[in-house]
Amino acid sequence: MVVLVLVVAAAAGWHLTQGTSAVGLADLVGLLTGRDDIDAGTRDVLVGSRIPRLAAGLAVGFALGVAGALFQSLARNALASPDTLAVTAGAHFAVSAVAAFGLAVPLAASGAVATAGGLAAAGLVLGLAGGGGTSTTRLVLAGTAVAMALQAATAALLLLFAQETTGLLAWGSGSLSQLGLDAFRRAAPVVVVATLCALLIARRLDLLGLGDDTAGVLGVPVRSTRVIGTVLAVLLTASAVTLAGPIGFVGLAAPVLARLMSRAFPALQRHLVLIPVAGLVGALVVVLADALLRAAVGADRAIAIPTGVTTTLLGAVLLVALARRGRDSGPTRQPPGTGVVARSRRRFWIVISVSAALVVAVGFVGLLAGNTWLRTGDLALWLGGEGSPFLRFVLDERAPRVAAALLAGAALALSGSLVQATCRNPLAEPGLLGITGGAGLGAVLVAGGGGASGTTTLLAASTGALVAFALVYGLAWRKGLNTDRLVLIGIGFWYGSVAVTTYLLLRANPFDTPRIFTFLAGTTYGRSWSQVLPVAVLLLIALPLAVVVRRELDLLALDDDTPRVVGVGLERVRLLVLTVAALLAATSVIAVGVVGFVGLVAPHLARGLVGGRHARSVPVSLLAGAALLGVADLVGRTVLAPAELPAGLAVALIGAPYFVYLLSRSRS
Repeated sequence: MVVLVLVVAAAAGWHLTQGTSAVGLADLVGLLTGRDDIDAGTRDVLVGSRIPRLAAGLAVGFALGVAGALFQSLARNALASPDTLAVTAGAHFAVSAVAAFGLAVPLAASGAVATAGGLAAAGLVLGLAGGGGTSTTRLVLAGTAVAMALQAATAALLLLFAQETTGLLAWGSGSLSQLGLDAFRRAAPVVVVATLCALLIARRLDLLGLGDDTAGVLGVPVRSTRVIGTVLAVLLTASAVTLAGPIGFVGLAAPVLARLMSRAFPALQRHLVLIPVAGLVGALVVVLADALLRAAVGADRAIAIPTGVTTTLLGAVLLVALARRGRDSGPTRQPPGTGVVARSRRRFWIVISVSAALVVAVGFVGLLAGNTWLRTGDLALWLGGEGSPFLRFVLDERAPRVAAALLAGAALALSGSLVQATCRNPLAEPGLLGITGGAGLGAVLVAGGGGASGTTTLLAASTGALVAFALVYGLAWRKGLNTDRLVLIGIGFWYGSVAVTTYLLLRANPFDTPRIFTFLAGTTYGRSWSQVLPVAVLLLIALPLAVVVRRELDLLALDDDTPRVVGVGLERVRLLVLTVAALLAATSVIAVGVVGFVGLVAPHLARGLVGGRHARSVPVSLLAGAALLGVADLVGRTVLAPAELPAGLAVALIGAPYFVYLLSRSRS
């Protein structure tokens, strides 16, 4: 800790020397000692700009690091972070809504708007999940769903009110720019008090790492500990958002980095040490990333790059490097599993029948609905090769869109089922394989240059997705594939590629930005049969394969030892399953662009309905994914007609509330 404090201090000193003016540490020392030769201009630069920026960076990084350590320990999941309670998403949505609808808010109250939005979102999550003392998996899933819905709503506002929300894309990545120390003075006491309170429950958190039952036997009040820890994490995150906007990845990366160092420093396995170290690592990542950026590109150019982009890049690099060297991330290594109690065979066939009927109904209504509503007779004429030219034009345009939504939804759901079984993590989705980030980066690299056709963009996106998967899998391989390492490297690559994509979007031609942003949000607009065919072919191959390896998937979802005991070739099966999952997700990019949520939620819906056995959950998950994305495409084409809402945004707006509703009614 002493060494880490010295490193943070050195980084802070270097940070103060970076800027457009020739002001250095000597001037700071002179200012602190009251030297007479410090002119007013130098004093203004230090007091009015650099010291407030440094103070904000230290406070934000420390707060997010402590909040992340708390929540990962409470959830026992390396994918959990302050963002999991939707605090960051709520703050971003509140600020975007105020700007989009032209509400006049004084500058002094802008931070309060963000804080109120973050706290309201966290309160909503806690209420829907049954309170902070509820099951950690339920709380994490409810928070993730609400966060996705709020992120989708924010993206919709940015698309529909592009003029009014100018600049909020950059703010959504965070900024350390400050007008003085007032905001820091308001946030610092909250950060200090919340951290001290976290240290007071450190012993309880140590015992919670052994499991709820064991901790309860040893006298730990599990429910009250979760409530206290969750409230502290929310307060810390809200303070950070008030200071610098949404800088999300630090809260996830800092505690993971601290835990990965526990192999060399075993004391980090105790929360009394882990909590302050995670805070110091978070502060170091934020301050060092900001200083590196200003030193590399110059202070003038650095102004246009959000702080969150650079902190995410630096954190992602450190996370991947340490994940390759270490094999354990502490009590988060084995999160609560994805299994659900078994259901009856009769229930399974009822669910399958209802789900299949729903998919057929969604496809049928999707062909009829749109800016111009058609009748069933029109559909019959079109199928018979008859009807007016206008009718044929409309249905020739709609049919590929409907097929793309249904097939891509099924492909993403199947991919998510395979990834969750292999990684044994309820928060895993195809994005963890680098596919989502790689697809978005590939698309932006081509489209950002201008003049790229839709086919070229889709080809670049699918190529980027497959290259990203190869990199993530290759980096995670070290004398075998460790799922804990795969998850951490996947997180780092995912967030790093998203940061680069955000940077390229900010530098892209403003006329191209809406088109790129729409693709990244997921869209079925302008799809052709040639773009739908690869998804259909791969599904025809992957579904029988998933049925063949259903027993292996059940075993993979348990642990690493059981499959080996019964003679399963663990590495061979993992490589096969993950490759199929990557191909499914990559071809879905060709059909509908970059769509999240479906691959995460559909497997959970299926397990809740028919149980955890993959012979039953996989086909139900596939149908649930098709129905989700099909309904989203239908709503996106009709609700705002003639304008359209991208299917990827609509699926989160529609699916998240329904998923949370099911979660609130379930007991398992």
